[in-house]
Order: sequence, then structure tokens, then C-alpha cells
Amino acid sequence: MLSELAFSADDLALTRFAVSPMWEVVTSFRLLTSGSTHPVHRTWVDQVRPRVAVAGLDAGWLAELIPSNGYLPDFLTPPPGELAPTLATELAAIRATSADHVLADLDLLGRTTPRCQALRRDPESRLAQITEEIEAYWELALAPYWAKIHAVLDADLFHRARQVAEYGVGHFFNDLHSTLSWDDNTLRMVRSHCGISRETTGPGLLLVPSVFAVNMLTWSRSPQPPQLAYPARGIGTLWEHRPVTRIDAIAGVLGRSRAVLLTELESPASTTELARRTGVSAAGVSQHLTALRDAGMVSAHRAGRSVLYARTAVAESLLAASA
Repeated sequence: MLSELAFSADDLALTRFAVSPMWEVVTSFRLLTSGSTHPVHRTWVDQVRPRVAVAGLDAGWLAELIPSNGYLPDFLTPPPGELAPTLATELAAIRATSADHVLADLDLLGRTTPRCQALRRDPESRLAQITEEIEAYWELALAPYWAKIHAVLDADLFHRARQVAEYGVGHFFNDLHSTLSWDDNTLRMVRSHCGISRETTGPGLLLVPSVFAVNMLTWSRSPQPPQLAYPARGIGTLWEHRPVTRIDAIAGVLGRSRAVLLTELESPASTTELARRTGVSAAGVSQHLTALRDAGMVSAHRAGRSVLYARTAVAESLLAASA
């Protein structure tokens, strides 16, 4: 299927970028439950898949609404109204989806399971349940890794903005993905399904990079601008192990135990696991993590009966500067 999206001067003026937590939710969940092993995301999948299964999230609302391929309900990815909305902002937009839009999306999804029928009968209360499940999934699967993910997405936006500034929109679109081409003020997309056109969407274009998107994904609902989610650059570095070679420099400021804990948090871990790795008592690890959390260097995320600690963007920047 060949989709063509014509651009007027006004459409180009309304073209913008955004980072969307919900696009990362739907693309990561699709990857996680696909059964395939992604060569780049293997580390993340191996860590997250057992947690999601224990929580029963692999057989809940998300599993119902996010098929392994094909159409994704548009109400799950509302258009971001700003460059980097929070998850809470996007969940509020999902809960505010009109019943007509929910029903239209379910018609396109084509599922008649009990859950989908319940969503048809009572969209308001079911949307509240769906967003609760999304919050649980986010806490398990994405929040502990968000500092790294967001850094890759920000780097992609910087690169794309520079492309537009240096070479213009045509070069940018032609370089964005192999299925896209720009010619004669028209963006052409080779798609297997879900074609879009200017007649069925609003003005402009919203471009959303995603670290988990494997292919181009489109969104269209008039009068909103169409969305185009595309694979972000640099995902090959996302899960790379980056050894810190100058721990002494950090230890001189934070203390050796806290510096060691930060380096051990290359991947999110619990207090018990960190105690086992470092030889520090669990009580000592807990005390140090509390101090690091108060300083904005680690974040805590509940995973069942455990709490996973993860480095924040502040800690990532500190470690990168010392490498």
C-alpha cells in the first residue's frame, strides 16, 4: 500500500517533533510479547519479561489491545501537546477519549473478546482500568530505564533538527526511513496496512521517535495532525555496558560505597541483589540508596514485592563525565 501525505506551506509550518511515553509503552509491549528475540533489546527483554509475567500483565488489557502486528488502537497514543509530555498527562488524555472514538478504534481492531465487549459497553470505567494497568507496566518495564531511553530519544531529536536546519525538510524525510520518500511537496510511505492521506487527517505532522519501534507506525484521526512514529537512531548503544574507569574521582565526592553502587546500577537492581554483588550489608545498601535518591541520583520502582533502583539522568551524566 502506498500512502501519500501532501504538504502545503501551512502543513510544513505545523510539522513538529515530540517524545511520547505512550508510544514507548505500545511498541515495547508489542516487542516484549512477540515471542521473538530482538538483537538490540535482548538485555531488556530478558530482565523485563519475567517481571511482566509474574504481574500477569502479559494476559491483561494491554495484551488484548496490542496485537503482535497490525493495527494499534489510536486512543492508546493520543497526540502529545508538548515536546515531552509526562506519562500522567498522556494517561489523562486516554481517560478523556470519547466513547465514539473508542468504538471506532475497536471496530478497526476487529476483536470480539469479552474484554473488548466490556470496553464497548462501558468505555469510561474500562479506560480507567486500562490506564491503571499501563501505570503498572510502566513501573515494571520502562520507568527504571527511562533515563537511558530518554537520552537516546533526545539525541535523535537533536540530530533530526540539525538535518532540517542544514539540508532542509526533503533531505530529512528521505533519510528518516527506507519506506519514506519526499518529492513534489508530498511524503510517500510504502505501508502494508493503515494508510494515511491528508483527506483523513488534520493539518501538519507529528513525528515521534521510538527506541522500540521496529517499523514506521502511523496514527490518523481528524481533525488532529497525523502522527508518524519512527525507529530512533542510536538504539545500538542503549544497552551497552559502559565501564566507569575513574571511580576514584566519584568516590572522592560521594564516598566509595555510593560510587560502587552507582556503577553497579548499570541495570536496575534490588537492595538484596546489590548487597550480594558489592558485599555491603543490605542495611548499608538501603541507607546509601536513600541518600542517593534524596540527591536525585537514583529512582525507586516497585516490582511485585521488590523495589528496583535505577540510575537517573543526573547519575548517568556524572558517570559519563568521569569515564
